[in-house]
Amino acid sequence: MNKTLIIVPTYNERENVDALQRTVLEVCPEADMLFVDDHSPDGTGELLDELSRSESRIHVLHRKGKQGLGRAYIAGFQWALERQYEFIFEMDADFSHDPREIPGMLNAAQSADLVLGSRYVGGVRVINWPLSRLILSRGAGLYVKIITGLPFTDPTGGYKCYRRAVLEHIPLDRIRSNGYSFQIEMTHTAWMAGFHVIDVPITFEERRSGASKMSGAIVREALWMVWKLWFRCGLRRRPRGGPHPRSVRA
Repeated sequence: MNKTLIIVPTYNERENVDALQRTVLEVCPEADMLFVDDHSPDGTGELLDELSRSESRIHVLHRKGKQGLGRAYIAGFQWALERQYEFIFEMDADFSHDPREIPGMLNAAQSADLVLGSRYVGGVRVINWPLSRLILSRGAGLYVKIITGLPFTDPTGGYKCYRRAVLEHIPLDRIRSNGYSFQIEMTHTAWMAGFHVIDVPITFEERRSGASKMSGAIVREALWMVWKLWFRCGLRRRPRGGPHPRSVRA
């Protein structure tokens, strides 16, 4: 079995999934893909089933309805942990995350527990975003850092590679957030536990087709979640002690 799994949540992404799976498996043939579909009304799930029948590296997890990005990833993580994958990616379905970045992130994961694909390491690498969206994203990163101490440039980003030990440590059944707040909560939890987290540069391009899932509710949830994380850690803004016993640095 392959050691790498790339998890892709889908909801109405029929226009993207075929091209995405072909590109991902071309640039990273040693990986498997798991699509987590929330009963897409546009037939995404049915198309994914067809693709999985002709390609053994593609797997599909069907859920009963739209439950949010965080819930989709939790289901995907649990599926991955049951099947002994060592490197587990998060990736969007809309090509905003360039599949050609996967080999570099996988290489970085050889010496890190969690690799964050950052749009802002050494400058801004975002294509086709309005200035208002860029300001919101950069402002969110600063907001998270000021309150929680999280020292990474892109805490709301969703292009990541976890080592298995991180996901085994985090109590996934207690993670309740979705959207931006899910990304912040997962990274913060891993960092505060003493795992080695790094960010590497990626280029982000606004989706090629389909509709954005961004909403005011997602932003509001992230605003509140940051404060919850701070209080959860007893107002600490840095990890306690040395590396986690299962960190690559231990």
